[in-house]
Amino acid sequence: MGFLRKIGILLGWLLLIVSTAVVTAAVKQRSQDGPNRVFAGGPLISGDLYEGLEPDWSFVNNIDTIELQLLDPEESRRIWTASIDGKLYVWSGYMNSTVGKIWKSWPAQAERDGRAIVRVAGVRYERQLIRIEKGDGLESLTSLMQEKYGSSASPASIDAGDLWMFVAGPRSVKESAK
Repeated sequence: MGFLRKIGILLGWLLLIVSTAVVTAAVKQRSQDGPNRVFAGGPLISGDLYEGLEPDWSFVNNIDTIELQLLDPEESRRIWTASIDGKLYVWSGYMNSTVGKIWKSWPAQAERDGRAIVRVAGVRYERQLIRIEKGDGLESLTSLMQEKYGSSASPASIDAGDLWMFVAGPRSVKESAK
């Protein structure tokens, strides 16, 4: 009985050490310039701020992730992306699942205030995230998502609210509409 108790205590201490290290790393990353592969980060500070004509975003189809920062709150994360017809899209799946409702807060934050910055290859772009709630006409985008990421995305999953889709348009479009 004493041996099992010692093993239990040892496992408890190991769990405490690992948990403390993970929480510490997550908290520390929140003050860094951007996210790392695992944890969300702070504001995207480094990199030139893009000025010029609206780019053709099709180049993002050749990269795995981009960095996305909302302005409220100023947190950044790595996110999957795709482009169709030169437009930039980002999304969040599992929105109707229990895990998604607990873990994924950025989509609701983006719906409230869609001002964002994306950083791709060290260049920052000011964007306005606008949620797309109907999957009409999005067959080619969801097909690309399936091909690129092995996703189960479909227009029906957008319609059902399981997948929250955002077009990341130029910020000036939204601001000029006010």
